[in-house]
Amino acid sequence: MDFKKFTNHIEELRQLKLGGLDAQFKLAPKLRLKYDQQKIAANNPKKAAVLALFYPNKKNEASILLTQRASYKGTHSAQISFPGGKVEKSDKNLQATALREAFEEVGIHKSDVTIIREMTDVYIPPSNFLATPFIGYAIKRPKYLINHEVESTIEITVNDLMSDSSIVSVNMNTSYMDNVDVPAFSIDNKIIWGATGMMLSEIKDLLKTIY
Repeated sequence: MDFKKFTNHIEELRQLKLGGLDAQFKLAPKLRLKYDQQKIAANNPKKAAVLALFYPNKKNEASILLTQRASYKGTHSAQISFPGGKVEKSDKNLQATALREAFEEVGIHKSDVTIIREMTDVYIPPSNFLATPFIGYAIKRPKYLINHEVESTIEITVNDLMSDSSIVSVNMNTSYMDNVDVPAFSIDNKIIWGATGMMLSEIKDLLKTIY
């Protein structure tokens, strides 16, 4: 998709009904399906927010920014995710959290980002976070300045995301589950699953109306 075509539909994307959990659960691991709203609320999850940033790549194709997390002794070590993180007391709201984290992690200035809308919250059982995604766009390809939390940035095109062949099933071994098949996106030899996969699934459903 040409980036101009994407920006021509910004107002439409703001008004469309979200796919919500139905869209997210297309890419949800079985572990996540065990948690209903009541059980999530009982766990009193920590709040977080992430930014799904659209921008033109070098070919002027609509693209989305992801990051490869740095390796560490923790639940989400080396996973692929959107820039984002937990709420801090200084954050005015969840949107401010997403923008602050994007600046801290990859150097994107909030003045360069136009927020399109808030998406559906995603509950992350292993770390007990409730993450709120925001989709936004920048009119130029960002120049990144990554911090210690990020190993590298990843650029995927909307065309690759929208391709049905990008959805696969992979066998995973993590710090909290072994030998489990999970649905995932496979794009440019990158496996995107879990909470990020669920967020991308809802974004994909939203984009289907303009793609």
